[in-house]
Amino acid sequence: MSFFFVFFFISGFCSILYELVWLRLAMARFGVTSAMVSIVLSMFMAGLGLGSWGSGRLIRRYGSRWRFPALQLYALVELLIGISAILVPHEMNWGRSLLANLPLSSSWSYYAASGSWVALTLIPWCACMGATIPIAMQAIRKSFEEEAERSFSYLYLANVLGAVAGATVPLLLIEAYGFRGTLRVGVCLNALLAASAMALTLGSAPLGHAASAGPPLAAEETKRSAGRKSLLILLFLTGFTSMGIEVVWIRQFTPYLGTVVYAFAAILAVYLAFTFIGSRIYRRWGRESESRGPWLWALVGFFALLSAVTANPELYQLSALARLILGIAPFSGLLGFVTPMLVDIRSAGDPNRAGSAYAINVVGCILGPLVSGFILLPLISERWALLVFAAPWLLIGAAAPAWTGAGSGDEARRRGPWQRGISYAFIAVALAMMLVSKDYEDQFEHRAVLRDNTATVVATGEGMKKRLLINGVGVTYLTPVTKVMAHLPLAFLDHRPQNALVICFGMGTTFRSLLSWNIPTTAVELVPSVPKVFWYFHPDGEELVHSPLAHVVIDDGRRYLERTSEQYDVITLDPPPPVEAAASSLLYSKEFYTAVKQHLRPGGVLQQWLPYADPVTLSSFARALKESFPYVRAFRALTGGERVHFLASNSPLPNWTASDLVSHMPDTAVKDLMEWGPQPTPERQFAVVLDRELSLDDMIAGAPDAPTLQDDRPMNEYYALRRHVEPALRRYMAFLDLGRKPTAVLQP
Repeated sequence: MSFFFVFFFISGFCSILYELVWLRLAMARFGVTSAMVSIVLSMFMAGLGLGSWGSGRLIRRYGSRWRFPALQLYALVELLIGISAILVPHEMNWGRSLLANLPLSSSWSYYAASGSWVALTLIPWCACMGATIPIAMQAIRKSFEEEAERSFSYLYLANVLGAVAGATVPLLLIEAYGFRGTLRVGVCLNALLAASAMALTLGSAPLGHAASAGPPLAAEETKRSAGRKSLLILLFLTGFTSMGIEVVWIRQFTPYLGTVVYAFAAILAVYLAFTFIGSRIYRRWGRESESRGPWLWALVGFFALLSAVTANPELYQLSALARLILGIAPFSGLLGFVTPMLVDIRSAGDPNRAGSAYAINVVGCILGPLVSGFILLPLISERWALLVFAAPWLLIGAAAPAWTGAGSGDEARRRGPWQRGISYAFIAVALAMMLVSKDYEDQFEHRAVLRDNTATVVATGEGMKKRLLINGVGVTYLTPVTKVMAHLPLAFLDHRPQNALVICFGMGTTFRSLLSWNIPTTAVELVPSVPKVFWYFHPDGEELVHSPLAHVVIDDGRRYLERTSEQYDVITLDPPPPVEAAASSLLYSKEFYTAVKQHLRPGGVLQQWLPYADPVTLSSFARALKESFPYVRAFRALTGGERVHFLASNSPLPNWTASDLVSHMPDTAVKDLMEWGPQPTPERQFAVVLDRELSLDDMIAGAPDAPTLQDDRPMNEYYALRRHVEPALRRYMAFLDLGRKPTAVLQP
């Protein structure tokens, strides 16, 4: 049995590795939008469910006729999963090329086409992943009869433990080897699984023949559990609640954890780690428990609401990690307990019943995020969305009769009253928690709050202290630097501009400054609610949005560039900080600049903004620009600091003086440039920037071995090795070296 544990540990690791990498590949090919993320995750889960259900049916119909050990079929499936890691990137590239040639005029038609391709790409391979547990259960059933009844929970336990590693270790692999290199690690592991499983069937007493393949085990228990249709409802709800509530957690804890990939990994890792602990407790203790009443389901609902308390902004004393663990660990652990328990009871070791039960759970996993992201969060706050997911469990706890495992009916009736009393107590405390907890935006006295399927947007502050927060993270404030992002590249043109494009709307300051040149201006913004608070930051915002020169597009900026046929004199962008934000590299990569070059008019200029970056990120980013454009210049920001304006073009960028730049500007643009100062004249405003020019070669020399920033090597997003692991190792080695020095050397 230990072989099966190792197999499913590695299998769980690989499945999360593939999910992380495939999601990122899909975002690069089809757009960084919430709809695309939902499509990819839904198709991944749909494949798991289909494979689980289909393999169970296959075993039920043909399992008794097999003339080969089930482990050989398992080995074949693992080999196919390894092949998928090689083929899926190519399939996504084919889909991108196909969609580029289709005249899709609307977002819905694009999502339908891209979603269909993602489904065709992922579902067959993910079905192979979903098929592994029923096939392994069949192998255990024929080899370890005494373990068969709870074989699902055994495999589930190993799979979840592997998934914990899969949520963390691949982040280090991506930093070191890139996405393609990380996929190759997965291929090698799947090949190792296939070879090992096949080798176990080739000995003198191979697995699969140690016990007779007689009638199903625990037939009486199987017959008894078959009538419990309520178990399927509970299994659906566990998947629906767990995956739906994860979407809520991301919004709740982003203000405290940030938007980097490690923040999302922390949520996933804590969830999976405590799911494993709950499953382990079930394996050790759950079998001896003879009855469980409605209090268990009320407890699920109670734990589902804990994050509403720990995410309360008034709990200043709680660290981000403490908020996360206290908020999601109890719920995750309890779900880890009840999910395998329900499947074990439903299946009693039967692979077909386990496959269908797990498929029902996966259906809930598919629907939960869709309901959460597209129905609940656009309408209500995260706190009340939690209550919606907790409500079914609280109702079951309040209304359901005692649910018995092996206890008698008399015993259930005897325990019923006090169990129901515990349920009512959990429900009362849960409702009290909802009344005293607060949402993140409640801390701001002056605010405008909008919600959509991508983010919760908060505009807050007064005067020049206004701020824009997206999912609780401050992305911009009123500053003349965002005006320079528009005026500097336009003033560098040696011809009168015809139009301009700004990617990332933010407060709309850059968009407003581009319009001051009286040219057609397009703004592309990913979050639908962001342009709707333009009025909060600029009194003339509503008027400007309705100007015939203004055009606001809700889309992923890179996807818009790759699909539009428009040419621009200036393309300016300010990706949301920090520079390490998840998926931000797709607006800094060499592939992105290839798309930019195709949409710049002759003599056109790209303005790229870069906040503070470590030497490796700065070098990697500078390499990408230098290898993409023949002419690049860089300048420190108007207000100082480590922030940089990059200007890039296919034509020479002249050495204009500050006076030359001002002479190119219309009066309306000069007035806009000087609106917030800080310099007394427009010439001085530009001179401060021009006097702080930087060398790209010096940036690259700061980390000469850093790879070029590409879609496959997003060095800005993945930094744990160089910032945390390597320094820790150096400190440890220095400590060891210090310990080996003679005592005399240590004397002052």
